[in-house]
Amino acid sequence: MAEGGDAATVAHEAGNAVQETPKAEPEKAAAPAEPAPPAEPAEPTVRTIVLTGHGGYDKLSVQQKPQPKAGKGEVLVRVKAAGLNFSELMVRQGLHDRMTKPPVVLGMEAAGVIEELGEDVSGLEVGQNVICLAQTGMWREIVAVPATNVFIMPEEMSYEEGAAIPLSYLTAYFMLFDFGNLRPGKSLLVHIAAGGVGWAATQLAKTVDNVTIFGTASASKHDAIKENGVDHPIDYRTRDYAEEIKNISPKGVDVVLDPLGGADTSKGLQLLRPMGKIVTYGSANMVKGENRNLMKMAKTLWQSTSVSPVSLVKTNKAIAGFQLAHLTGEIELVRSAFQDILNMYKDGKIKPRIDSVWAFEQVAEAMQQMNERRNIGKVILSPEKEPTKPAEGDAAPTSPLKKKKPSLFRRLSKRASRSKDEGEKKDEVKNAKKESPIKQEEQEKADDNKATNGHVQQTPEDEKIEDEAAEKLRARLSGGDPNIEDTDKQTEEKVDEAVKEEAPTEPAAQEEKKDEAPAEEPEKIEVAVENPAETDDAKAAAADVVPDDKPVENEEKADGDASQEAN
Repeated sequence: MAEGGDAATVAHEAGNAVQETPKAEPEKAAAPAEPAPPAEPAEPTVRTIVLTGHGGYDKLSVQQKPQPKAGKGEVLVRVKAAGLNFSELMVRQGLHDRMTKPPVVLGMEAAGVIEELGEDVSGLEVGQNVICLAQTGMWREIVAVPATNVFIMPEEMSYEEGAAIPLSYLTAYFMLFDFGNLRPGKSLLVHIAAGGVGWAATQLAKTVDNVTIFGTASASKHDAIKENGVDHPIDYRTRDYAEEIKNISPKGVDVVLDPLGGADTSKGLQLLRPMGKIVTYGSANMVKGENRNLMKMAKTLWQSTSVSPVSLVKTNKAIAGFQLAHLTGEIELVRSAFQDILNMYKDGKIKPRIDSVWAFEQVAEAMQQMNERRNIGKVILSPEKEPTKPAEGDAAPTSPLKKKKPSLFRRLSKRASRSKDEGEKKDEVKNAKKESPIKQEEQEKADDNKATNGHVQQTPEDEKIEDEAAEKLRARLSGGDPNIEDTDKQTEEKVDEAVKEEAPTEPAAQEEKKDEAPAEEPEKIEVAVENPAETDDAKAAAADVVPDDKPVENEEKADGDASQEAN
């Protein structure tokens, strides 16, 4: 019984244990998954040329950006071609007066097809071919433009021509007919006659009877500009254009279109007949090479002419300045002028010349085409064009490596301090010459070699300019300028800070050859004709900066190439 009882007890306890063990609950049926919310459609993007910073060609890149939308009073246009202007080169370098802080999308003119009309837009239809104007932002596949800045293209006009006309022809139109008051029997000087504005100005001037046109361009472009209407082509690289004009027309010319600035503005004023007019619309002499050149800027300001009302009264001459970008509030004036231009195109009186068309991805090469003065007519960008491989031997544009250069302060100080040594050396040379003419001749050759080692010897004009700058620096060091600390160290810090990372490299020999190529035309950049000492910025530039160590004789040649066929 005991055994049986124990067995029963064990069985009872086992049963309790089984009861205490929780039973696994049967799996519940999985709840039906809630449907995922529909994925939002990706925001459409368009290929866009973006300026990422101020500097060389490497500051431009093609990026995907959100597609713009047509707002109230706007039109959405698919771009087929966009114009490239000299002003964009200057914006890239950080020189343009309308400079916008990067990143920014450049481009002021384009041609394409209307894809969408915004609210309150009338007189336009989807599918029409149109020409567009804007302050900036046209280098996109699709752009949103105010309807007031959109013009219907003539049927016979190509997209490339539509993108080439607006800025160049409007600029030339206003300068010739509004400021210049060009009339039959008058004469005209067109600088950079093979560039965009120069080409347009020549054609527009020929719509007036019996107008004589002088045009500057490199010799290789003379046939082209003569065919376009220039009566007297002048090779600015081998001839003094002022002397050439005076030989043909001793009294000068009636109208001068000046995109150069600096010394050329003074030359233009001297060339004017009584009742003549000069219209300045650029400062191409400030631009040299791929990157901003502080020395070149300072020299152009230094050489800028100072004009007083009294001097104009005494000579019966007029001077004007023009920039299309500053006419944004005068839309009716612009629309009226552009309609006249389109009518001239329809009548066969004008026709833009297309130099080359480049893919968006080759915007750097397109800018290089202009920067190296190789174009005749307009350079165009196309979002639909496939990039082409560079020809054998051609290299993609790259920014040159910068060699470290002594600060302006150190260079000017060195020049100021060595003037005394040079004077003493000349006295020693004179004495040595009396004792040994042969020895003196050898010494002079050695001095010449030393002076020209690594760069071109300076001319008296360059020496004078640099001496004046050095004298200004010495005056400031001696306490002549109350805004500058008296100690050399503090002065150096202020001067160096003002030109930090701006001092250009010494040009290599091969770049001197590049400068001899024909120049690209600037677009609509106002030149200051006032005395640079009139403004604070110009005062600083005039006091702290001196031109490159190059002779005027050679530099005028090279700089002419850097300015004479711009855009």
